[in-house]
This record gives sequence, C-alpha cells and structure tokens, in this order.
Amino acid sequence: MKHQAIAVFAALCILCLVLTGCTGRDAKPAATDIPKETGEPFAEVTDDKDFSSLKTAGSQEAAYEYQAFFRPAIDGINQPYVGDTMPYYEDGTYYIYYLKEGGDSYNHSIYLATTKDFLTYTEIDNPIIESARSGGQDGWAGTGSMVKVKDEYLFFYTGHASSETYEYMEKIMLAKGKTPTELEKVDGWDITPPDELGQKRDFRDPQAYYDAQTDTITMTVTASQGGVARILKYTLSGDLSRVTYDGVIFTNSVGNFWNLECSDTFQLGDKYYITYSAQDDTLWYAVSDTPYGPYGEARRLDGKLFYAAKHVESPEGAFMVGWARRSDSPSSTSEVSGWAGNLAVQKLIQKENGDLALAPVDSMVSQYTKRRHLPVDTDTIEVAAGARYNYTEAFTAYESFLLKGRFTYTGKGCFGLAFDYNGQAGKYKLITLDPSAQKLQLQFNEGSTLITETDAPLEAGKEYAFTYLQEGSVGIFYLDDVSLTVRLYGVSGKPIRLWAESNTVSFTDLREYTK
Repeated sequence: MKHQAIAVFAALCILCLVLTGCTGRDAKPAATDIPKETGEPFAEVTDDKDFSSLKTAGSQEAAYEYQAFFRPAIDGINQPYVGDTMPYYEDGTYYIYYLKEGGDSYNHSIYLATTKDFLTYTEIDNPIIESARSGGQDGWAGTGSMVKVKDEYLFFYTGHASSETYEYMEKIMLAKGKTPTELEKVDGWDITPPDELGQKRDFRDPQAYYDAQTDTITMTVTASQGGVARILKYTLSGDLSRVTYDGVIFTNSVGNFWNLECSDTFQLGDKYYITYSAQDDTLWYAVSDTPYGPYGEARRLDGKLFYAAKHVESPEGAFMVGWARRSDSPSSTSEVSGWAGNLAVQKLIQKENGDLALAPVDSMVSQYTKRRHLPVDTDTIEVAAGARYNYTEAFTAYESFLLKGRFTYTGKGCFGLAFDYNGQAGKYKLITLDPSAQKLQLQFNEGSTLITETDAPLEAGKEYAFTYLQEGSVGIFYLDDVSLTVRLYGVSGKPIRLWAESNTVSFTDLREYTK
C-alpha cells in the first residue's frame, strides 16, 4: 500500500506540472482562459507538403517551389540566384531585370522575369544583355536601368572591364531595341568618369528617367571622389547626342561606406527621395523638398538581408524591388552573407511627415485565404518569463504561410517568434523584439548570433500589430511601420513558438493562414 500511495502521489505531481506548464526550460505558460475561437471560419487543408523526410536545411531548400519570392529555374545541377534588380513598368506588366548569379549566366549577365501581380513570374531563358564572353569593357555586365524614349527602349548598364589593363574599369554603356525584351548593345557609345572624380575605377549603376516635355534624360551614377562615396547627376538629350555632367547631388555622411549601390531618385507627393544600398550594409533613403537635393540626413529601411532595392511605380502604387540575401550554405547557423538570393518586393509607403516605410504587398497578403487551426485552443496567449527563456508553441511553419497578431508587453526583456531548427532550443532561430535596444532582430542559436537588425520604436503598455509572411526560407516581419527581411533555412514542418525572457507579453488575435 505504501508503494501504491507513492506512485499515485508521483502521478498527481506529474499531472500538476503538465497542467501548469512547469516543465523546465521549454515550459509552456498556460494560455489565458478564453473560449475557443469563433467568427472567421477555419479551413480544412489536406495538401500540405510533407517535410518529415527532408532532414537537412539544404534538402528543404531544394524542395521549395518559390513563386512570390522568385528564384530562377535550376540549371542542370546548379541553382542560379537573383542579384541586383532593375524594375521597369509598362501597360500592366512589371519587367524585373536582374543580374543572374550562377547557372547559365556568364559573369552575372542581365536577365529578365516579368510579372503582373508580384505573385507569379515568367522567366525569360536567354540573357537580355550578356557579359562579353570575349572580354572587353563589359566583360562583366553591371547594374543599370531601362527607360523608354519615344518609341525606343534604352537600357543603360555598367560595363566592368574584364582585366586591369583597361584605362577605365567601369563605364556607362548602352543597349537599345524596339521592345523591352530584345535589346542590342550600341558599340562606341559610353560615358566615362569625369576628370573631377580623380579616379577611373568606381563609376556604375546608372538610373535613368525620361522627360518628354524637355526631351531629356536625367541619369544618376554612383561613384567615389576623394575616397568618399557619392552620387552624380547627368543630363542627356533624348537623341543621346549630348551628355552633360551636372555634378555631385549626394555625398555619404553616415557610415564608412565606399560605395552607394543601386541609387534611385523619385518623387512621392510633394517630396523628393534618393535611395541606395550602402556597400555590405542596408537600404537607405534621404528626403528633399526639391528635385535632386539638397537632401536631409539618410536613414535606413529594413535590414541587411533586403538589398539593392530600386523603386517602381504603377497604378497599384509604389514598390521597392530588391533581393533577399541567402547563406553560402543553408546549413550554416552563423551567417547569411551570400551575394544574390531570391527576388523580394515590398510596398513603399509615404508617411504624413514624409518618412518612408515598407509594407506587405497587397496581392501577397490576399493570397493567404485559408485560416489554420493553431496548436493551442485560443487566439490569446500570455508568455511570462524571468531570466530564463520561456516558450509556448503557437504556429506551424508551412512551405508558405502568413501570421498575424497583436501584442503588449510590460517588462524590459526580449520576446518574439522562435523557429525550431533541429529540435534543440540552443539552435532556435529567433525573430526578436528588444525593447532595451529598440531593435527588431534576426538571431540564430537561441539569440547568441545576431544576423541582422533594424530600428524599432517599442514602448511598454502600448499595443502593436504584426504581420509575418514566409515562402520557402524567405520571410518578412512587419511591425506597424517597421519591416525586417529574414532568411530561415530548415524550419519547415516544425513548430513556431512565442517566447520571452525577463518580460510578460500578451499576444492577442493570433491567426495563421496558408494559400
């Protein structure tokens, strides 16, 4: 009888621990006591891709069928990627020119994918402008832009010389045609760096706009002068017979950047903007009240994984089109630093004070129509934690999904979403909100490895809304006016947990959707 009593007592203790969530490091705090969700109906989904047999991050990545985050088709056994993008819009179609890295692309030649909705893309197999296989001034094709002048399409691009023997390592070169998909290089036409620069190496990424009223083309070029990164302006006649150098319109004054890549200038409302991707850093923008400056202090948009973005406008709005950075190896848990990746598009928002922000593309959000059951029987979860991380399972990572919710917090510690990588908490990949640092971050290895971050104003007691969408290993987290592009390999088919440390966070209105 004594042994039976001990056994019963032990069983009751275990039951108590389970019911209260006191099970150690990965304890699940009890969800707040509210009734089962009502209102918006759930969908019964039976066609989820099974990732249970794909044990490695690489095998999962190879199985993804990317659509919205376009990736070029595999070439033999080689997977190509999207490099610097050059978007152009006409008559309902977005033409996304890009430097194609790998596969059948010679020295990242310029290729093209078209879309009408940013959801599905038609890939053009052959290069639009191919790097010169015989070498020469454009032995490497570099970033440029498309502009239509009357009935002709002009594509200005960077010609990067194939060897150091050339006087100019970079020139602005030209291809043209009667359609946006068939272009021929124009021999003998180029723009060389002005003597005032005092250098002949860094002179690239032309961005051009045509003004029909004056029959002129305005072009910006990124370069350096005296070791300082700058953006230059040119004016070209519509027939290209006259090229006038107008001088420097922007000088880098924030950060020690040697190049301001993929610069772009445009107008929204009554403000004028310049954007660029600082070399090995992030997307930046500055604002002016007049065309081409003077500009105010530059500020960042998103983090280091959304790169080389340029703007494009259509009746649907303004968008920033860039690429989402990848890891050199999907199994890496220490870096996301590879050049080129997946195409990524975000909606460009102008706030009332003239600041810019990035938001989800409407068509991307609207495709997620099937509401999923959550692992917990509620849409409200409170996560209370001391100095140790505390987790509660809330969602599932599918091949393509969208999460929505709201939260408030009371403490000073971090919290966010935790993605299971290999079943060990020490390898969790975290999307972290850090009130003390006022940052939104992507961290690997349960927070010990910072991958990327962006500024995020956070205030205790204030309610915030978040949206997170992911396709394959590419995701973007939106917090009100803040966005952070992330790369999460090896998480599909696994739990997504809410977590906190040294904080109490109330998550409400939690939803998960798939297509």
